[in-house]
Amino acid sequence: MIRALTSRQMRDADQRTIQAGTPAEVLMNRAGACVADFIERTFAPLASQRVVIVCGKGNNGGDGLVVARLLERRVAALQVIRVADAPAPLDSDATIVVDALFGTGFHGVPEGRAAQLINSMNSDFPRAKIVSVDIPSAMQVLADYTVTFAAPKAEMLLSPQAANAGQVIVAGIGIPEEFMPADLFLSEARDFAPLFEPRKRDAHKGDFGHVLVVGGAAGKTGAAAMAGLAASRMGAGLVTVACAEASHLAPELMWNALDQVDLERKTVLAIGPGLGERHDLVMRLLNAATIPAVVDADAINAIAAKRFLGRGLETILTPHPGEMARLSGAKVEDRLSLAHAFAQERNVCLVLKGFRTLIALPDGRVWINPTGSPALAKGGSGDILTGLIAGLVAQHPKHIDVAVRAAVWLHGRAAELAAAELTEFCVLATDLLRYLPSAILEIVEA
Repeated sequence: MIRALTSRQMRDADQRTIQAGTPAEVLMNRAGACVADFIERTFAPLASQRVVIVCGKGNNGGDGLVVARLLERRVAALQVIRVADAPAPLDSDATIVVDALFGTGFHGVPEGRAAQLINSMNSDFPRAKIVSVDIPSAMQVLADYTVTFAAPKAEMLLSPQAANAGQVIVAGIGIPEEFMPADLFLSEARDFAPLFEPRKRDAHKGDFGHVLVVGGAAGKTGAAAMAGLAASRMGAGLVTVACAEASHLAPELMWNALDQVDLERKTVLAIGPGLGERHDLVMRLLNAATIPAVVDADAINAIAAKRFLGRGLETILTPHPGEMARLSGAKVEDRLSLAHAFAQERNVCLVLKGFRTLIALPDGRVWINPTGSPALAKGGSGDILTGLIAGLVAQHPKHIDVAVRAAVWLHGRAAELAAAELTEFCVLATDLLRYLPSAILEIVEA
């Protein structure tokens, strides 16, 4: 389990560590030493390297100066550029550039000399690998590596420029764990391995749950059909789809008419894909449900105008940002804060879709999902996710939080694998199911 921290949480942890007796200078020296050690390990022999270190005015720049002190006389050439210095000729033959210009405390848009230095780091060192200190400056530096301290930073993970961080290395600098909040985490494949242990040889379909998908009004039955197929492909033992008509359904799926829906003998309800404005049906089923419910699409719109309260982990909402705005009554700006607060206030498991989907639990914990691709920006992708969540929850009703996170991870990873072969342009929603087995094997082998 990888813990993540916001920049504010990191500053608070720093201050608590200092107040507990570790001087700020010691923390800075440790941070600089971690970066210098990484450079020595990764780029040996140091004596052949030409290093440029770009330093800002704050603590991040101080870390960079420590790196310079530790590398001095150990490398072939060393140039330190301070943002306050007058422009000087650059060592364009540098093999390593250390970005210590801005840390997590920087907000806004770089201007003047700082903007020039960022542009220079990205374009004036053709032979160099870039190592950012704690976070790529303003998330605009195109780092090959980022050495971050104590934990990955949420701002780095959630930025649309997250790829600019390159390979992220987490280094300890002596921040006690008790000073770091345990409410934000980054999902990784190995978290989900227990969900995919081999099935018992005498297993039967009744062991793996019965999913009921409710959706697919006239003209939109494909949405419910995709959700049902995804639940079945994910491993649910039985899947029934209640929709307007059955012509789009795979032969493995059972069918009910929308006006004949009941929850008897079902273990998971997935409601909303292509349902249309059937608000009375949504509220009737959600009020009657004593089983986990995945609420998506039109079902989210049905509850948006109401002060809807969930049943903890058993109520799973999967809004995109537009639906989230309707649910919360506010524009989605700070996704992390909104998800964190909403899940607790409404007592739900919230899957806030988008770049780096967030999974917020009613106990205050939030997970950042690292997988995904622009290939998911296509109709039907959300219906597939609804089915994957329902199918995995049906098999693991005692571990709903892990099942939801795993389904989100698999959805994103399948999209990455599909895009690698089909391109981001050509992936269809149902193509995700072709790559689901490969994504599952990555979990099993993690």
